[in-house]
Amino acid sequence: MNIEEYISSGILETYALGELSAKEREDVEKNLQQYPALRDELSKIEETMEAVLMKAALNPRAEVKQKLFEKINKVPEGKVVTMAQESSSGWRYATASSVAIALLSSYLAYNYWGKWKKSESNLTELIAQNQRIAQDYNNVNLRLDQIETDLKVTSNPDFTRVVMKGAPNSPQSQYLASVYWNAQTKEVYLSIQQMKELSKENQYQLWAIIDGKPVDCGVFDFGVAGLIKMKSAFAVPTTFAVTIEPRGGKPSPSLETMQVAGNLAKG
Repeated sequence: MNIEEYISSGILETYALGELSAKEREDVEKNLQQYPALRDELSKIEETMEAVLMKAALNPRAEVKQKLFEKINKVPEGKVVTMAQESSSGWRYATASSVAIALLSSYLAYNYWGKWKKSESNLTELIAQNQRIAQDYNNVNLRLDQIETDLKVTSNPDFTRVVMKGAPNSPQSQYLASVYWNAQTKEVYLSIQQMKELSKENQYQLWAIIDGKPVDCGVFDFGVAGLIKMKSAFAVPTTFAVTIEPRGGKPSPSLETMQVAGNLAKG
């Protein structure tokens, strides 16, 4: 049995009010014997009901008793007053009961509302958690797809790897990148092993040196994981190099900002 769901159903409040059928009362009493948590909850409900009824009780003023007996003494002997007293008392108790029931109904409504709000909050949290899990799952799938694509390139013998090391104007121990070039498809992929982070105004730009002239192969930012597909090199390059340029790149490289360079092995 789910204790929390059983309590939230409101059956214990209905049991305390005496509004269950004989079979339902029997089932509740069996559960009360078996589960201490239900007995504790029922005790709290009964205590709350008692407090509500006590607050609704009508306390007559002190002079009411005196005036009542004065009227009784003035009634001629033999006149029946029992029905009048009982009627007055009955209306008083009926009024008190009506107020008590109204207060008790308000309490039950508030109690159910609180439980519903708690359930709604738990449901909202569960939905948000599921959304985070779904997003994480999608991210993992995207990363796996990227890794699979990278492996197809790095393990393909049609791709030639060119290792680009630090240029003379950059520390060789801090700069390292590789280019994968396919002589058949002319595709170019870039892998960043170690490059410094640039300002927002700048980007790295990859160049293929073909027949002694630099050809733009595209720009990229720092910190990109996996292989980056760059612009194709449609002729056989002798060298690949990376420079720092203004964001968006330039038609020709700034040689003084060259960071890494590497020569294509001669076949």
